[in-house]
Amino acid sequence: MTWRPQYRSSKYRHVFGKPATKENCYDGVPITRSVHDNHLCTVNPRFIAVITECAGGGAFLVLSINHTGKVDPHHPKVSGHRGNVLDIKWNPFNDFCIASCSEDTTVKIWDIHEHGVLKNITVPRKELQGHSRRVGLIEWHPTAENIIFSTGYDYQVMVWKLDVPEQVIKNPVRSISVHSDVVLSMSFNTDGSRLATSCKDKKIRVIDPRTGTLLQETNCKSHKASKVLFLGNLKMLLSTGSSRWNHRQIALWDQEDLSQPSYSEDLDGSSGVLFPFYDPDTHMLYIAGKGDGNIRYYEISPEKPYVHYLTEYRSLLPQKGMGVMPKRGLDVCSCEIFRFYKLVTIKSLIEPLSMIVPRRSEAYQDDIYPMTAGNKPSMTADEWIGGLDKGPVMMSLRPGSKLDSYVELGSGKDPTDSMETQHSRSRPGLSLLIQERLDAKEGNARKVSPPTSLLPSTDEKSSSTTYVSNGQLDSTHCSPPKTENELRQMFYKQQEEIRRLKEHLNQKDVRIKQLELEIKNVRNSQANL
Repeated sequence: MTWRPQYRSSKYRHVFGKPATKENCYDGVPITRSVHDNHLCTVNPRFIAVITECAGGGAFLVLSINHTGKVDPHHPKVSGHRGNVLDIKWNPFNDFCIASCSEDTTVKIWDIHEHGVLKNITVPRKELQGHSRRVGLIEWHPTAENIIFSTGYDYQVMVWKLDVPEQVIKNPVRSISVHSDVVLSMSFNTDGSRLATSCKDKKIRVIDPRTGTLLQETNCKSHKASKVLFLGNLKMLLSTGSSRWNHRQIALWDQEDLSQPSYSEDLDGSSGVLFPFYDPDTHMLYIAGKGDGNIRYYEISPEKPYVHYLTEYRSLLPQKGMGVMPKRGLDVCSCEIFRFYKLVTIKSLIEPLSMIVPRRSEAYQDDIYPMTAGNKPSMTADEWIGGLDKGPVMMSLRPGSKLDSYVELGSGKDPTDSMETQHSRSRPGLSLLIQERLDAKEGNARKVSPPTSLLPSTDEKSSSTTYVSNGQLDSTHCSPPKTENELRQMFYKQQEEIRRLKEHLNQKDVRIKQLELEIKNVRNSQANL
């Protein structure tokens, strides 16, 4: 019997890392020497912020994203904390608002001028006082506006509501007390209805962030978790940590059953903390170790073996922390799908690192840029506190497009089914295109005359509501577009639907070929017995 290697088709097989040139780096940045295992850097399309070393309190530096080259050593800082700053996070819905937490037990919310920090800022817009010991970690809610979570060395996770008139807030909305030690990381699922935490007691917990109820908890002796991450809508968690033999390890968990990991892999014997980064649009996972110069990247699939190693980016410059640019800030013309900002302490340098899919064309690539989470909240703080859960408002990365729609999560339907059934009711022209595609895959394609209109007739009087469910468009009776811009947006929506359906069918084809090859190998092995 001839052995044939099994190749897995992937458009991200040849992704490579491209570091910025010297003139496009940020040089002379006094990066903090703190040993706290946080990212120490946060980025949005307008600014980059990094925690710096300073005397007499804590401070961080905010630079314009285009302010590359040598940084003035006397550049103004945000320096209102009385202790070392331990974590900073930009507001996902406001590029001019940033939160910071410190050893002085407070969390502070700062407003940044549109032209950057022109003079030292010492007075915050809001100050959150509630922790009894230093605050080590903060996280914004992914879909609700003005909701932020903080956790400190008092083992408490506190939920804060910011749209209140008081400048100093002393009473959190809720205080979650389910941890027995310091919380090392926090991660929300896509709609913010679940919060996963890793703790110094090496356990992973899944919590209802609104009520503080503990839903799941690991009790696995073979994996000691340090960082945890929700993997988008895959209903899985990924954790990084160490094995029984102190090898650095990654593990995959079913979010409904944390008794044993679904998958685990030992990476190496180094001691630095592994920072995981996940892109839910491309399903790519990046693993960067503190003190390492390399970044490994994988592709995640919902079926076994779940984790598919692609390759790694290697560098001689070790990273102390990492910042990540949101998808809306990427350069789509160069096929950039992810961008890191490496903190290189030994050179006082911040080095942008672009992950690029090699393509010959410089045109917009629809297949690698699906609709992604935008910068608009899907609900207010009061709506979330009242029990409402909504997914993120999605946007297209196509240049010039302003397409955005609500996301409705948790339907549990197969994407192909939802597209066929839901659109057949509201868009007959599009359902014919979908059926033609399905028939072609089955070998009995039929000719379909082009639809006279992909939109409902003008006599429909029902209201229009458009949703995106797990990335799929879900429309009920749509009123006709009234402007050319609306017509263009409808066209882009339909192109996105068709593209997603094609991608789904191609994945099924690959899976069928893999199963056929496995069956053939089993039959050949049985014949040789």
